[in-house]
Amino acid sequence: MPKKLTKHEEELLNKLSEMTEDLQRTRADFENFRKRVEDEKTSIRDASRVSTIAKLIPIIDDIDRAVAHVPSVLADDAWANGIVTLAKSLDKALESVGIKKINAKTGVVFNPDLHNAVQFDEESIGEKEVVKEELQSGYTIDGHIVRPAMVKVARM
Repeated sequence: MPKKLTKHEEELLNKLSEMTEDLQRTRADFENFRKRVEDEKTSIRDASRVSTIAKLIPIIDDIDRAVAHVPSVLADDAWANGIVTLAKSLDKALESVGIKKINAKTGVVFNPDLHNAVQFDEESIGEKEVVKEELQSGYTIDGHIVRPAMVKVARM
């Protein structure tokens, strides 16, 4: 048969129980705080990546336009070929950090989530809408759209 506790012992047990519950609540609060801070850090890091790439995209566009319009007289020029190689290296470096161009090549099925249609070929006929021409590249970071691709659309 268990020994009957004195009033002082009961008070101590009650106090111990209260303090244990307080400790458990404090631990839970701290764990929630830690998770919230980690989520905020991740969110800030992601927002900063998006902001940085958004600032670089116009420069990347300029490089792409320059490479696309290399005069034919410079086709064998070492400097011009170096710039083309530099653009390819830039694309690979961007992909290595999770930044990818949206596929907006001619014939790709139009997707309003990825493509921003700014022109539509009204005379084209067909069942499905496809990209007729990419006017401006679009980009994603880890699957999240930074800027949709600007395209002309036609039916096929």
